[in-house]
Amino acid sequence: MTQEHEGQNNFSSNPTVTTQATQPGRPRRNVILIVAVLCIVALIAVGLIPRLFLNRDLRKQASQQAATAANVFVTLAQASPSSVSVQLSGTMSPITEAPVVARTDGYLKKRLVDIGDHVHTGQILGIIDAPDLDQQVQQAKSLYEQSKSTFEQSQAALDQAKSNAGIAEITAERWAGLVKRGAVSRQANDNYQFAYSSQVAAVGVATASVAAANNSVGANAANLDHYRELQGFEVVRAPFDGVITQRNVDDGALITATNTLMFRVAKNDVLRTFIDVPQINAPSIKVGDTADLNFVQHPGQVFHGKVTRTANSLNLNTRTVLTEVDIDNNDGLLLPGMYAAVTFHVPRTVAAIMIPSEALVFRSNGTTVAVVDDHHIVTFRQVVVGHDYGASIEIVSGLQAGEAVVVNPNDTTFEGARVNPITVKQAAGSLSPAAPASSNTQSNTQQK
Repeated sequence: MTQEHEGQNNFSSNPTVTTQATQPGRPRRNVILIVAVLCIVALIAVGLIPRLFLNRDLRKQASQQAATAANVFVTLAQASPSSVSVQLSGTMSPITEAPVVARTDGYLKKRLVDIGDHVHTGQILGIIDAPDLDQQVQQAKSLYEQSKSTFEQSQAALDQAKSNAGIAEITAERWAGLVKRGAVSRQANDNYQFAYSSQVAAVGVATASVAAANNSVGANAANLDHYRELQGFEVVRAPFDGVITQRNVDDGALITATNTLMFRVAKNDVLRTFIDVPQINAPSIKVGDTADLNFVQHPGQVFHGKVTRTANSLNLNTRTVLTEVDIDNNDGLLLPGMYAAVTFHVPRTVAAIMIPSEALVFRSNGTTVAVVDDHHIVTFRQVVVGHDYGASIEIVSGLQAGEAVVVNPNDTTFEGARVNPITVKQAAGSLSPAAPASSNTQSNTQQK
């Protein structure tokens, strides 16, 4: 017992022994701590490194997509100006055109002109041989001469009747005087009085015969003039100065009156075209206004015409007003039948946004346009279309001025597509390329 207590007292009273006994456990705790820290770092590295590689791949893919983005042409939507150019189509026609139709039956004896010949008023175009008509003229002339002879005979009979009436009157007066003196019988006097009355009646009959003969002369003269007038149509003449645009007969052809179209003559020094102006623009177009005409045969050249008349009434079927535009053609540059693009400059009545007509996309859900935003992303916008002016069209709602609209979208232009926009300018109904976006702008876009 005494030895154990002494040993315990020795142990407790020596601190050096206790410290040395506890030192071997501290390195183990440090190792565990270091291992835990390394595990945490390893876990963080395992989760972070793939994400870094993924982000790098995504950036690379986005850069490649931006570099290979499809080029599209865009134009900026423009606010409608105070006036607008309305382009409509028309076909040129001569200011005057007439068919030359035969007025007599016969055969074409001689043709003197052909298509393309310039003719003057009264110029002979052809000669018709009409023997039947010539015989009718001779017959009418004979009847006229016969009626003149009959008239002369009637006039002579009238003169004779008047002479007989004069003698009968003198005799009747003498016998009347003798009856008063009782020198002759009343019966004899009555005979002479009735003879005078008979002669006066004969004068009346002769006068009526003269009038009838005179009327017959007039009728036969008119009939003769009629056939002579028809005979005059054996010589076919030009009705006015112009150009032969059609020729349907040749020498020896059978000619039928009022049915055979021999020639067609057109006056081409002034040409005109009739245009159907829409209701929205009709009130703005007045007689005397100018119009610009363009022809594919004369590229870059503008011809100036003038509005000469309008119908002043809407067509109930088309809601348009028929308008005539005349243009001077003394130089002969234009030909009848040419297709013309006629442009009117009229004030606008409705505020709207103007875009090229090629920008419209017609879908089952309505009319849309492709809009490119600042990030070069395509979005299809539903719009309400106003009036169609040909090369340009107005948008009543759905667009704002300054927005980039894709011109003539194709298969590469779809909702959400990233594109490389190339700006084009719209001026005077045409599109012309402008400077494309700079490379700095494209690189900034790719980085975004």
